[in-house]
Amino acid sequence: MPNYKFAKVPSAGERIGYDGGVLRVPDNPIIPYVEGDGTGADIWRASVRVFDAAVEKAHGGQRRVHWMEVFAGEKAYKNVGDWLPQETVDAMQDFRVSIKGPLTTPVGGGIRSLNVTLRQVLDLYACIRPVRYFEGVGSPMREPQKLNIVVFRENTEDVYAGIEWKAGSDEAKKVRDFLVSNFGVEIREGSALGVKPMSEFGSKRLVEMAIRYALKHCLPSVTLMHKGNIMKFTEGAFRDWGYEVARTRFGESTVSETDLTKGGSNARADAVVVKDRIADSMFQQLLLRPDEYSVIATPNLNGDYVSDAAAAQVGGLGMAPGGNVGDGLAVFEATHGTAPKYANLDKINPGSVILSGVMMFEYMGWNEVSALIVRGIENAIRSRRVTYDLARQMPGSTEVSTSEFGNQVIKGMGS
Repeated sequence: MPNYKFAKVPSAGERIGYDGGVLRVPDNPIIPYVEGDGTGADIWRASVRVFDAAVEKAHGGQRRVHWMEVFAGEKAYKNVGDWLPQETVDAMQDFRVSIKGPLTTPVGGGIRSLNVTLRQVLDLYACIRPVRYFEGVGSPMREPQKLNIVVFRENTEDVYAGIEWKAGSDEAKKVRDFLVSNFGVEIREGSALGVKPMSEFGSKRLVEMAIRYALKHCLPSVTLMHKGNIMKFTEGAFRDWGYEVARTRFGESTVSETDLTKGGSNARADAVVVKDRIADSMFQQLLLRPDEYSVIATPNLNGDYVSDAAAAQVGGLGMAPGGNVGDGLAVFEATHGTAPKYANLDKINPGSVILSGVMMFEYMGWNEVSALIVRGIENAIRSRRVTYDLARQMPGSTEVSTSEFGNQVIKGMGS
């Protein structure tokens, strides 16, 4: 086992392996976790009890997770002097599957997003965001149950690459001057500038993962969401590369929407339909015709917007999980912020981390555990004993604490 300066490797347990493109999960895996900033501690305490209870109920002691705390964010900075210690990155790589709470990201200055940094340094190129409705949760929609999608967001490129220069800086001036003098573009003096890289390699592997997911889960379609009508050589290329992946790598099991509409020999009813939508139209489609979409593959910024907007349709980010997945490596995470004003009040909804755990166990192949947790959440909501964010949208419900909601989920596993 590796040695770390700050994190303590459990005395029992084994590392998850990866061989021949297949994850090798022992019955006693060591899984690193980051507690998270703000409300992270409250959320993690409730979530880990749910995870352990589900594993115990599903496997009766034959399987067990050995949790290993690693440090990032405010807790790391306070205790270690580094927002993201290298050993945390190393541990996530060494043990392959990790889970984390929300981390602080200053706006406009200070450190860059730790979440984005982790995705880039570990090459977790797909941010996977399932969005579904749990019966009983308050929603602004008349028929929220019609929305059931999985967003595959490219995680390493686009404007999130972080290539930008401050307005008035020497760097911004040099870049502007170069573009103006060499390419004749018009850019106002004193502008802030950024670069939007989008590669064939990065786009294709993201779309490939999305199509494989749709095939594995027998989902009817994959939609390429893009703004290619305006950004023709970046987002337009994403669309073209996506169709190329479908055609060349999955030609026997996919069909384009165009071919399906035309009919003929290419229109196979049993195939996954690959289609595309302009980004602004996609937002309308999810509101007006949500049941026509199942998997969405999209560049980084679009994916950030649409996954949060879709979550609002089914009740908010409190019940929205996320996973960052690469090749044999994954970090699952809360999708909401740190909510520091609620820190240590035992008040916040732990649903995002709990459902991220559902994704994690599915990724590990422990589907019985995932099914138990989902059942527990469904029954906890039916009991109408929920945290404040859900209670204020559910007339007649009883507001309970973070820890009590965890108790309700555990109780609901046996119902």
